[in-house]
Amino acid sequence: MYLRPAFAETDLSQLDALIGRDPFVTLITRAADGLPEVNHLPVLYTRNAQHILIEGHWARPNPQARHTGDALAVVHGPHAYVSPSAYPDKEAAARVPTWNYAVAHLHGTLETFDDTAALADLVQRLSLHFETRVGRDWRFEPERDDHLKQLRGIVGFRLQVTQADLKFKLSQNHPEANIVAVADDLVARDDPQAREVAGLMRARLHSTT
Repeated sequence: MYLRPAFAETDLSQLDALIGRDPFVTLITRAADGLPEVNHLPVLYTRNAQHILIEGHWARPNPQARHTGDALAVVHGPHAYVSPSAYPDKEAAARVPTWNYAVAHLHGTLETFDDTAALADLVQRLSLHFETRVGRDWRFEPERDDHLKQLRGIVGFRLQVTQADLKFKLSQNHPEANIVAVADDLVARDDPQAREVAGLMRARLHSTT
């Protein structure tokens, strides 16, 4: 990922918020023929200081389920188009369109597993986490044979993250008047993501003033 210093984020609490907002990541590996394999998966995220762990599973027939080693998980944050019309200095500085966004690239080492106990534990935790998020109460029941049989169809993974690159492109390379004006413009749109970007811009601006 091209990462200018102005847009680099080192506070891992921002990663916590990013993946808490959207735990549906893009997982990228390289196949034996050198071509990329890409899948989109719900995951569990755990961070203890600098140690970050991502957990999830594939359907067993998925070719990526046979991969171990280097991998990249992309965590997607809010994004929005920025019109140069919003800038107070649009004419004087010959401003052009751009896009503001937040994203994280998590590089690490992928481990797979398919033993019943570990898969049951993973599915229990996944279902509890996501059912709670939507106010539902379905649970994986390991004492039920029909539930246990379902585990034969999946392979679990753990991604031990060795490098976290966070890019928060929020007009930091602009004067404050432009940042305020763009945030106001985004808030005025009927677009939840644009408003999320505006919130990030305003929070960052207030933290530096």
